[in-house]
Amino acid sequence: MVNSPKCWRKACVAVAVGAALVIPVTAGGAYGAPTPDPSGSVSPSPSSTSPNSTFPTLDASISARLDTAIQQVMREAAIPGVTVAVSAPDKGTYLRTFGVADKSTGAPMNADMNMRIGSETKTFTVTALLQLVDQGKVGLDDTIDKYIEGVPNGNRITLRQLAGMRSGLFSYTMDDGFLKAFLTNPRQPFTPQQLLDYAFKHPVNFQPGAQFEYCNTNLILLGLVVEKKGGMPLQDFISKNITRPTKLRNTFLATDATFPNPHAQGYTNQTLSGKVENSTDWDPSWGWAAGAAISNLQDLRSWARILATGSLLTPATQAQRLDTAPTNIPGASYGLGIFNVQSWIGHNGSLPGYESLTMYLPEAEATLVVLLNTDILHNEQEPSTLLGQAITRIVTPDHVYNLPVVPTRPTPTATPSPSP
Repeated sequence: MVNSPKCWRKACVAVAVGAALVIPVTAGGAYGAPTPDPSGSVSPSPSSTSPNSTFPTLDASISARLDTAIQQVMREAAIPGVTVAVSAPDKGTYLRTFGVADKSTGAPMNADMNMRIGSETKTFTVTALLQLVDQGKVGLDDTIDKYIEGVPNGNRITLRQLAGMRSGLFSYTMDDGFLKAFLTNPRQPFTPQQLLDYAFKHPVNFQPGAQFEYCNTNLILLGLVVEKKGGMPLQDFISKNITRPTKLRNTFLATDATFPNPHAQGYTNQTLSGKVENSTDWDPSWGWAAGAAISNLQDLRSWARILATGSLLTPATQAQRLDTAPTNIPGASYGLGIFNVQSWIGHNGSLPGYESLTMYLPEAEATLVVLLNTDILHNEQEPSTLLGQAITRIVTPDHVYNLPVVPTRPTPTATPSPSP
């Protein structure tokens, strides 16, 4: 939100808010020379007949500009570590790691590291739902009360409105009781029903379809629909029908705090004290279908194209997914679990300690993936947005990624709130 509004005190796009707090630069080369990935160093393949002629060849000159721009954002936003991949057919691949994965040891970022991807999870959950649509097991215009009881306005809210962030339901991540419970003990597990209970204590924010409002509650409901009509736990459905067929071997929906090695340490100020803490082992079950997935750079590079081109869906269903509508976010429209930001299609993600960005530009068949190990805002901007903006200003100046932080409602206190 997907993030991605964030959903602590922001919309769930990139999910996380709180006063911007600068992390001190650590020793160990946090902002040292970029580290090329051995399997993906810059490899331009110039072609004068390439259909994506407006996309630059990723040669040494462009790579140097990208190096400089990324490192500048890292310095200004105090980002510990980043992995970036940009590629397009016949234009080569830019793949770099910068900074540190662990501020205490100075261990460098590595392109093979597993990372929490926050609201990018929504792209997998909604894909699972759309596969059930293709199988005739659910209909996008079915109301949610056909599958789940006790939903406010459940006889009027459709699955399409849930996937398109137009349900009007209150987001559980904005509930003060949830925030207190989570921040008091961020290693505790939550069940989907507990999350819905926090949301359903509140009246609806608006009538279904009246407007766009990024909301994590929507995805918890869709995850339950997938489980009910798919006949298995959500993590198993995603594995069987999405990640295994596409060979995304390092992507899965986490059901507890288990975090496969290698992984980066994550740093957040979404804490009761507002001080920066290591959130690596916090339990992500509070995000579940909205934000608990783990992946890595190589998988997300593949997923960017799979998601945007719809290879797992029928053309008719993919067309509905990509039929984006305006949002309250300047320059962005939203379809069914997917953003269009200045023609870049995909999603961002954020949860305490981690942010991600996975986008695809159809006209150039270009892929952009950014993974970083902090969600701390800089000048009220997502660090993933700052990086995406800096990168796209160089490679696609006519399509600059610029997804801002968008509040879902005024925040009565200074206490931050979590958001996948």
